[in-house]
Amino acid sequence: MVQPPLATVTPIQTTPDQVSFHRNELSIIMPLYGRMVAIGEWRDYGISMLREVAVFSVFRRATEHPLYRIEKRPALAQRQGQYSVIGMDGRVLKRGNDLRTVLRVLEKKLIRAVGD
Repeated sequence: MVQPPLATVTPIQTTPDQVSFHRNELSIIMPLYGRMVAIGEWRDYGISMLREVAVFSVFRRATEHPLYRIEKRPALAQRQGQYSVIGMDGRVLKRGNDLRTVLRVLEKKLIRAVGD
């Protein structure tokens, strides 16, 4: 008995329902957050996971607008970079594909705050 050839199955390209921070990304963000809380600069944070972007927002007080937003946009990975730090006024302070490098803009603020 001759069997018919197996049909080739092409994988279906699916898009994720939401973008999120992975554990290794949060392990880079949280130590910086902890140091800023320890010196009294930051007091609260919020994480939003949307269809195209994940946002880690840091606040001086919970009732205010975020001081900084750390955004992850995977669609920009091949262009400007998927990570960015955005200030309270909406300006992009730093952008790139390496999260540690992007967060250095906030490390400089940590050094300035401790040195005051």
